Amino acid sequence: MNTPSKKKPFVGIWTAMLTPLDAAQNIDLDAFAAHALHLLASGCGGVTAFGTTGEGPSFSVAERMAAVEGLIARGVPAERIIVGTSCTAVPETVALTRHATALGVHGCLILAPFYFKGVSDQGIIDSFRQIMDQSMSPGLAVYLYHIPQVTGVPLSQHVIRSLFQAYPQHILGIKDSQCDQAHSLALAAAFMKDLTVYVGFEPDLPALGREGSTGAISGLANFVPRLVHRLVADPDGPGAARDLARVKEILTVFDGFSLMPALKTVMAERDGNAAWLTVRAPLVAVTPAEQPELRRRIQALALDPEID
Repeated sequence: MNTPSKKKPFVGIWTAMLTPLDAAQNIDLDAFAAHALHLLASGCGGVTAFGTTGEGPSFSVAERMAAVEGLIARGVPAERIIVGTSCTAVPETVALTRHATALGVHGCLILAPFYFKGVSDQGIIDSFRQIMDQSMSPGLAVYLYHIPQVTGVPLSQHVIRSLFQAYPQHILGIKDSQCDQAHSLALAAAFMKDLTVYVGFEPDLPALGREGSTGAISGLANFVPRLVHRLVADPDGPGAARDLARVKEILTVFDGFSLMPALKTVMAERDGNAAWLTVRAPLVAVTPAEQPELRRRIQALALDPEID
């Protein structure tokens, strides 16, 4: 019996999509798909739904399933979608992972269950093993997601190594969003031979690119996909220093603001569409009192869709 060939890890920018909502805080499926299709047309390799930037854990299992089906029904190719399937309860993560895999998506981005803190490595390994075993199918492809400043549950090298040894055909990479370049480089040194290490913090993209990283799941790529792509594709090119400085300049815009609401404010400003300002509780939208200062900073960037 032939063993199914392993999927190749993603290449390029797979935008960590913001999730557009209506006034009742429901997902606007038409706007969601239109945003995804625009990103693909702008050169993104794919899109990532319901990660941290997309407020993923704030949506129910049913909402996330319906939204991924809605993307595909509206013309977003399933194989160009990664789905964040993380929940605090293993059975719910399994349900989302099975659903996404059955739809033919490229892969699933999965956190450790994140309600209980201070859990052991063995507890994290056991959780992932249950998720993997109960979701198992030939098409299952998983990216392990490390963002301890949000979850409070880190993925140690021991956890990553143990899981990859158990599921070498189905674990494709690691998304390190700790925003600590030394940590990311240590992961690359330990695992890049077998697993692609991707970073979520855009200023670290050139350093990881030099170690063999081939892409990124990026929040800034919601509105500057070309800029982020260049940092991955040509980290030492003639314009790399300028591009890195530009990314750092963009990030300073968000100083003092809650990141996801502020990112949505950029989209509202870019598209002239106030609907982008809506966030799902417990996040709180940028207030009317805060909007003028954030708008001033955004306008000062003079974002150019043909360059940025």
